[in-house]
Amino acid sequence: MKSILLIEDDITISELQRDYLEINGYQVDMAADGETGLRMSLAGSYDLIILDLMLPKLSGFDVCKRIREKKNIPILMVSSRSEDIDIIRGLGLGADDYMTKPFKPGELVARVKAHIARYERLVGAKDVKNEIQIRGLLINPDTRKVFVNEEETVLTTKEFDLLYFLASHPDKVFSKTHLFERIWGIDALGDMQTVTVHIRKIREKTESNCAEPTYVETVWGAGYRFKG
Repeated sequence: MKSILLIEDDITISELQRDYLEINGYQVDMAADGETGLRMSLAGSYDLIILDLMLPKLSGFDVCKRIREKKNIPILMVSSRSEDIDIIRGLGLGADDYMTKPFKPGELVARVKAHIARYERLVGAKDVKNEIQIRGLLINPDTRKVFVNEEETVLTTKEFDLLYFLASHPDKVFSKTHLFERIWGIDALGDMQTVTVHIRKIREKTESNCAEPTYVETVWGAGYRFKG
């Protein structure tokens, strides 16, 4: 049975989400504030964390950042705030997905299933492809490590997947929709921004000048491509 940590201060919402998840076969632990949620997430072995943004004691942003410093499991951030800056900040801190309240419980379950399944495929598969080396960038699919000019730069799971996919298809242009469906494996309106945020974070971690990227370039009106 897959286990999920639900960090949500609204008991009515958390109990509803827990019930739907348990009906679908998940074991759910709950935390009602950020400090408790962080402690449980670092001490436990969860398959996914559902993290509310507005929490007492410690914000969802801070919880996400501190989890990412230690673990690389899927984090699904949820909030009633739909401002672009909050979505960008949440994804930038390492959240894998962002849902805006209110949403249907069935959609939450679908997102959870998709992220857990995709994460298991990524960590469980034996990647037989060779590492990629180009212009000082080295991407090793076996260790899932990235080096820039022999110095390691740490990417989140989705950042690595996105960079490796693009680098595996040099000079080919991919739309945001294609990349979202390929890397995240789920379909939802408004999530194209997720791709933009992850591209920006990849550039920040691999480029000396993000304004003139060496590796992943923007093809205006079409999408992104890795420069071969």
